[in-house]
Amino acid sequence: MDKRIAVLITGASGVAYGYKFLEEASKISGVETHLVISNSGAAVLKQELGISPKEVASLASFSYNENNFMAPIASGSFRMDGALVAPCSMKTLSGIANGYEDNLIIRAASIALKERWKLVLMPRETPLSVVHIKNMLAVAEAGGIIMPPLPQFYFETKNIDRIIELTAGRLLTMFGISNQLGREWEGFNPRAIEENNKGESGT
Repeated sequence: MDKRIAVLITGASGVAYGYKFLEEASKISGVETHLVISNSGAAVLKQELGISPKEVASLASFSYNENNFMAPIASGSFRMDGALVAPCSMKTLSGIANGYEDNLIIRAASIALKERWKLVLMPRETPLSVVHIKNMLAVAEAGGIIMPPLPQFYFETKNIDRIIELTAGRLLTMFGISNQLGREWEGFNPRAIEENNKGESGT
């Protein structure tokens, strides 16, 4: 086992990100995933992707109920390489920021912080209130990584599926997992620059 990652899916919009990460990780040898889907997350999976928690759980190495504090990932003695909350609801963000561990998702994320493992949150809300921003700052100051699911338009992406793939690929790379989804930035496309310059000169 090369990597052991907790994949935590909450009830915010954007469950496709956590799902795509898990789907790709399931294809990679040496990656062990521990999945928790909140009750709200299960509802959003059905609404946005038309799939059930059972279908998602089939992609994970292990899965747990959000109220199961007896799960291995509820203890820091169970060594992990990190935890991903994708997407991360504002309720979950607040719980992590303030140490209010009322479910296994927040508990697993809190352990990642205290053990100094990698913790990546994909907060999904707009516009952001000052309360949201302060909670993000608190998590970042504690060592977490705040990564809103913002599209990488500079890769000339034309459809939603590719946007999700690129973001999932970047997430995998952040956890040190090689994959075929992401791309590295290699500078501006000369053709695009030339076309843009022509357009500007014609105005």
